[in-house]
Amino acid sequence: MKDLLLIALIAALGAGGVTLLGWPAVRLLRRRSVLLSLFAVAVVTVLAMTAGTLAVAQAMFLSHHDLGVVITVTCVAALGSLGTAALLGRQVVAGSRALTLAARTVGSAGGFTAPDRPLGAELAELSAELAATSARLAESRERERALESSRRELIAWISHDLRTPLAGLRAMAEALEDGVAEDPARYHARIGTEVDRLAGMVDDLFELSRIQAGALALSPARVSVYDLVGDALAGADPLARERGVRLAGGRVDRAPVEVDGREITRVLGNLLVNAIRATPADGVVEVAARWEAGEVLVSVTDGCGGIAEDDLPRVFETGWRGGSARTPRQDGSTGGAGADRRHGDTGAGLGLAIVRGIVEAHAGRATVRNVGGGCCFEIALPAAPA
Repeated sequence: MKDLLLIALIAALGAGGVTLLGWPAVRLLRRRSVLLSLFAVAVVTVLAMTAGTLAVAQAMFLSHHDLGVVITVTCVAALGSLGTAALLGRQVVAGSRALTLAARTVGSAGGFTAPDRPLGAELAELSAELAATSARLAESRERERALESSRRELIAWISHDLRTPLAGLRAMAEALEDGVAEDPARYHARIGTEVDRLAGMVDDLFELSRIQAGALALSPARVSVYDLVGDALAGADPLARERGVRLAGGRVDRAPVEVDGREITRVLGNLLVNAIRATPADGVVEVAARWEAGEVLVSVTDGCGGIAEDDLPRVFETGWRGGSARTPRQDGSTGGAGADRRHGDTGAGLGLAIVRGIVEAHAGRATVRNVGGGCCFEIALPAAPA
């Protein structure tokens, strides 16, 4: 036992001395090439092993022949180890350089092109992450282009929607000023209607800007979705009666949600007003709510006749209205079953964008699909904890 401890001590002293001498070299090379760093580590390791072996061999008072054998075997093993380390280092460096060249394609039109040479596990993982990053960047650019297109459409449509009532207001004001209005009271009523419509457009623009800027302040509270649907139905009932549309809300669960009641009531109101305006007289707008897998799903189904499948993904985009007739009616809506889906009050194409923004601010989602002879708009809200 004493001999083994002595041999271990001698080997440790020899290896430790080489390690102490080689450590500064390893630190100096840590910012240089990976090949140099790996080779330096290998050199220090091999020299430490060789020094320990030779120190023990020398202390054992071996014959010159046996000592020469030990030295020869140790040197050959050291050279083989260093050669292997250099080869592996070159492979790592080649893979790193290939990945560096491939990284330059991140964000390009063709997307990230992975190196065609075999890579180590870490470099392969990095390559996969670069590919995923490139895909996310491409998606982000696509969303940015879509948003920019949406902004341009919104500006064009808002300009049109503002110009029409303003021209009418100017004409009516001039008629009243010149005293040529045959029925001044009717003109005053129309001016009030147009002003209300313009005010609604401005309010919606302000609300949408708050949502998109992330400045929508929510005051969540535990409330039953049954009460929220009831308030929304009560608010939309006068318009439904005026349009000859029947509201049905018999399939609403009393599921609790933790939301800002005022904002979610606005969401449901926008959906109901759009549904009523898009549903022909004697039609039915049905509201349903159910609990499912930790979510409360609230749906509004109308009789608008459906939306083109190609247009469904764009329904919640800011300013999109399906491209139908643009002339406002007396009630402030535009012609066509699907044309006025976006906003029942002003026709400015903001209603469903506001719906999506408010729902997503509550960590929910808004979707739409065609069902039967109409559309089903559905919002999913996280259920309140028990």
